[in-house]
Amino acid sequence: MPGQLTGKAVPPPPGPRPRNAVDRYFRITVRGSTFGREVRGGFATFFTMAYILVLNPIVLGNAKDKFGAQLSGPQLVTSTALVAAVMTAIMGLGGNLPLALAAGLGLNSVVALQVAPLMSWPQAMGLVVIEGLLISVLVIIGLREAIMQAIPQSLKQAISVGIGLFIAFSGFIGAGFATRIPGETGTVPVQLGAAGQLTGWPVLVFCLGVVLTVALMARRVRGAILLSIVATTFLAILINQIADIKPTAWGLTAPAVPKHIFAAPDFGLVGAFSLSGGFEQMGVITIVLLVFTLILSDFFASMGAVVGVSAEAGLLDERGRVPGLGRVLLIDGLAAAAGGAASASSNTSYIESAAGVGEGARTGFASLVTGGLFGVALFLTPLATVVPTQAAAPALVAVGFLLMSQVRHIDWERYEAAIPAFLTIALMPFTYSITNGIGAGVLAYVVIKTVLGKAREVHWLLWVTAALFAVYFAIDPVEQLLGVN
Repeated sequence: MPGQLTGKAVPPPPGPRPRNAVDRYFRITVRGSTFGREVRGGFATFFTMAYILVLNPIVLGNAKDKFGAQLSGPQLVTSTALVAAVMTAIMGLGGNLPLALAAGLGLNSVVALQVAPLMSWPQAMGLVVIEGLLISVLVIIGLREAIMQAIPQSLKQAISVGIGLFIAFSGFIGAGFATRIPGETGTVPVQLGAAGQLTGWPVLVFCLGVVLTVALMARRVRGAILLSIVATTFLAILINQIADIKPTAWGLTAPAVPKHIFAAPDFGLVGAFSLSGGFEQMGVITIVLLVFTLILSDFFASMGAVVGVSAEAGLLDERGRVPGLGRVLLIDGLAAAAGGAASASSNTSYIESAAGVGEGARTGFASLVTGGLFGVALFLTPLATVVPTQAAAPALVAVGFLLMSQVRHIDWERYEAAIPAFLTIALMPFTYSITNGIGAGVLAYVVIKTVLGKAREVHWLLWVTAALFAVYFAIDPVEQLLGVN
């Protein structure tokens, strides 16, 4: 061989050369892709996750802040599409991954059901901005990976499962499938239907939507969630036309044929946030724990999506590292802050981006396509605002199922891992609080490790977290002890 005769190694044959500057920048040819595959992948990702344009306005729009105010549905559609379009495009340009970002399901539930009831909407969104900025700082100083390592894997998985149950539960409640028992003052609705049984056309629409969603998912149909929302909305509009149904029976949105398909976007919620107002309404400890809950939830959602999509695309290096991880995580953190600044809730990387990878996408060019489609959606607000809760809630049940699948990875034979995981999972839906679930899990983990003589195995960051949650759960006697009114 020539290499043996000369004593020099033979260089590998040159790979395919980029066709133009765009190809060279995104490394499309180098990664074994084509422009056609990237475009198809961008479309696939958009249609797989476009349901967020319907669900996010419903999750946030159905909630009230401390003063009874609610956010406008059309404005929420605009904010949701705007942030998704901008941050997905930035991820494509800066991170060069086929990874799309949008308002995170689960994160928006925390904001709507736990943060907003304690303060005004601008103050709640201000906390989301703070969360995103803190995540960005943690990325810059390299602490984000350290925190990820501090949380035991079993708790990470349990948090995902608990949030899944929490989301599914909120879907059942929002659709009227379950309601609070009349006369009871608790926060957890436990009754089937409005009177112990399922009644009314809207609830039937929800049930049919659940059946359709799970059927499409079982058939592995791409875009199953979005297709179900569209089909169930058409059914709801038809039933509402022919049946005698009071508009209030549907909740905030009574399904009807929209007068217009296109409309100018309403940017009224963009910039409607307050960075300091939350501290004026609540104590510092409560605010710290709320922000910590947002950070913790965002951490696991984004890290799982980034690694999962990169692995599916075959982009991990020999050590399992994501290319340009620092830039990717920084963009993800800034997306969280951007979501709060636009009142769209924290934005995060979407595991649904794997749909685009399945179509052949391997670069950030696909993200540019997805971002462009979200930009087009800015002008389609009338279509998104005709969807009733009963047509969108089945998607929450489906997402709950997807998150619930993480339960199989928990080692239920090891009590030191299983008990904290169980408390985390159970308390989120049972107390209707993601914060309570995470806090109970962390405290249980630290206590069990200590009584087993394994206190040294607990990372110091987890000790700090446990101390904060201990104060959180004992806030009333602590305030009495300190003489705080």
